[in-house]
Amino acid sequence: MSNSTIVRMKITLDDVTPAVSRTLEVPLNIRLDRLHTVIQTAFSWTDSHLWEMSFGQTGFGIPDPEYGFDGPLDARKATLAQVLADTRRKTFRYLYDFGDAWEHSVSIGVQTGPP
Repeated sequence: MSNSTIVRMKITLDDVTPAVSRTLEVPLNIRLDRLHTVIQTAFSWTDSHLWEMSFGQTGFGIPDPEYGFDGPLDARKATLAQVLADTRRKTFRYLYDFGDAWEHSVSIGVQTGPP
């Protein structure tokens, strides 16, 4: 896929009634930390809590030196394209606020070219 590939993703906030979801289109080559910012804006979150994107057993976020090697991989150093290719997944989990555990299910479709 080219650098101009756009992905459409449906993001659903789990375990809430009524259902809350957003459909977004982002560049496939977006960095994961920037994708986090897009999700924050789409859900009107305040970006005031820890977060993590999990692709199977692999988690990405902003590493905290106090966690050592057990924390997430650095989301600033990975793109959505790289992670999807490496994990061969079309879905992932987004966790916002480790205390309140706002969990989101994300499913991805691909649209080539500009939106």
